[in-house]
Parts: sequence; structure tokens; C-alpha cells
Amino acid sequence: MELGFLGLGQMGAAIAERLQQAGHALHVFDPNAAALVPFVDRGATAHPSATAVADAAPLVFACLPNGRTSEAVARDVAAGGAVRTYVEMSTIGSPALGRVEATVAAKGIALADCPISGGPKGARAGTLTVLCAAPPEVRARIRPCLDAIGRTIFEIGDRPGQAQLMKLVNNLVNAANMATAFEALVLGAKGGLDPDQMVAVLNVSTGQNSATLTKVPKSVLPGSFDYGSSLTTMLKDVDLGLAEANALGVPMLVHQQVGTLWRLAEQQGLGRRDFTALITMLEGWVGAEVRSRKG
Repeated sequence: MELGFLGLGQMGAAIAERLQQAGHALHVFDPNAAALVPFVDRGATAHPSATAVADAAPLVFACLPNGRTSEAVARDVAAGGAVRTYVEMSTIGSPALGRVEATVAAKGIALADCPISGGPKGARAGTLTVLCAAPPEVRARIRPCLDAIGRTIFEIGDRPGQAQLMKLVNNLVNAANMATAFEALVLGAKGGLDPDQMVAVLNVSTGQNSATLTKVPKSVLPGSFDYGSSLTTMLKDVDLGLAEANALGVPMLVHQQVGTLWRLAEQQGLGRRDFTALITMLEGWVGAEVRSRKG
């Protein structure tokens, strides 16, 4: 299949690579020319713009950093002559997704709302969770591609925007899990508890969550802080989730405080670091670290 792919950052490049490995002919664009080189070396066609990609491929995927970029790229895609289906994999929230849909629909292009979860490591392994909201015929059209990049595909509904909301529900829980786990682990470390043992206890007890199961063992205990997503990206998703809640009239008392913590960390200069580096701010406040003592 002739596919277009727009946005070859950490996530986009890994997803595009999976599609290329599945045998699809890729047409690619990214403003960073260096990101195109590995794909061209493997046989993809590089293009000078998103419109050029949309002129070449009937099915175009995008994985972009924020809503403003997604809306701008959608305008370029809508000017393409070949594209008939546009798959938005970015996490941008329902309002921005609605504007993207209106832009492409005006040119007769169907939109699939398909945010993903699992990080760059999951993307490279083909184990992403993919959330898809689109009319049934659009879901059927893109399903073989989604199966190439994800282990679990959830069909959230027929209306684009529903998958965005589900992704933000997930990311709000993820952000809260990390904030509370990090805070409690710092408490234990300050009191002299062994960090490895704390995590072992939590992971067979009621405190178990995604932070204690994966993020702390892989990126906090060894001090590598390399799980794969930036702190600013996490804050962006928390803010989008809070905006959705506000639009729906849903109080978010706990998550407002969670958002405050992530925002403070960004203001402290941690925005470009891995999101697991949030714990270093908490550690600095009390002079205790959550690091493995294993030799």
C-alpha cells in the first residue's frame, strides 16, 4: 500500500519504521531533513512538504507534537490531490481534533482519530495500544496498518474526538500515578527505607501502579531517566485533559493539583528532560534519592 507519514520524531519515526517493515511503500515528510535519511535509505520517498505527500499517497498518517502543528499540517494535507483518508495519531484534544476534521472533510477526506499509548519503546516493538474513533468503513480501511504498529487496538467509537478523550483519561491517570508514587517513594527514602525493597513491596501490594511497575524500575532506580517522553509532553496532555473536563463541567480537584506539580517541574527547568525526572525535584526538596543500592 502507498502510505504517507508526516512527523518523524521519536514516536513517529518508530511507527513509520513498523509500517515500512510491514511492506508498505512510504512517502515521508518532516521539517528536520535528517529524520528522512534512514527512511530514504530503506526505500521510502522523501517529499518537500506535507502537501506533496498528500499528492502521492491516498492514506496519510500524522504523528505531531501539538494541536497548533496538527491544524497547520491538516491545511497542507487538505491541499493534496491523492489523499482520501487522514489518520491523526497525535494527542491534541477534542477541540483541535474537531478543527482538523473540519479542514480535511471540506475536501472530501475522511479522518480517523487514532492516538497511541506505549511510548517510543512500544512503538519500535510494535506493542502500542491504539485508540481509534472513526466511521466503521474508515476503521476497516486502516485496520491492517494499525495491526502492524499495535498489539491492542481499541475501537472507541464512530465519531472522531472520542479517542482523544479516552487517551487523555489514560494520561491523566498516568500523570497522577507518577506524581503520587514519586512523592511517596521520596518519603520512604527520606525515612531510610531501601528503594528497591519499597518498589518490590508496592508491586505485590495495593500500591501497585504503572509507575511502580515500569517507570521507577527502568528509569528512576538506575538514575537513567530515559523512559522515552519529555516532561513538557506530559504537562501538555494533563492541560488538555483538564481543558476537556472544564468543557464538560467535570470538577477535577485531584488532577488540578497534579497539574500544578508537573507545571512547577517545567518551571524549574525540567521540561526537556524525561518525564521520570519529575522525581528529582521532589528529591531535591528533602535531600533524599530513590536510587538502587544494588551493586
